[in-house]
Amino acid sequence: MISDTDALETMLDSVKFGDSGLIAAIARQHDTGEVLMLAWMNREALAETLQTGRVCYFSRSRNALWRKGETSGHVQRLIEARLDCDGDAVLLLIDQTGAACHTGRRNCFYRTFTDQGLQVIAAPMTGETVG
Repeated sequence: MISDTDALETMLDSVKFGDSGLIAAIARQHDTGEVLMLAWMNREALAETLQTGRVCYFSRSRNALWRKGETSGHVQRLIEARLDCDGDAVLLLIDQTGAACHTGRRNCFYRTFTDQGLQVIAAPMTGETVG
């Protein structure tokens, strides 16, 4: 993880946080490529993630930092973080413990658009708690 605070600040200065101070963060399982979720980060959440290796997001509904898994135990360990070409989105290659979605599913993309409407294509993980 990044321990040089000057280097960290220089990198964070390259990130284009939106008008609300947030950047989109896509979490992807590092070894399978599975896209797990999309969340938001502010400067503090991204800095904490890069420094500690435990993924931290910004919860828009709570207006506070949200350390993934602090209540559910379904933590995300950072393997690598990448900034896109425009500097306005982050790709987090992570190692997910348990469900990534608050519904208890492995990922948040469990519904597909069909002629019959939205169809659920993945059930919650057996024995997983929501949260």
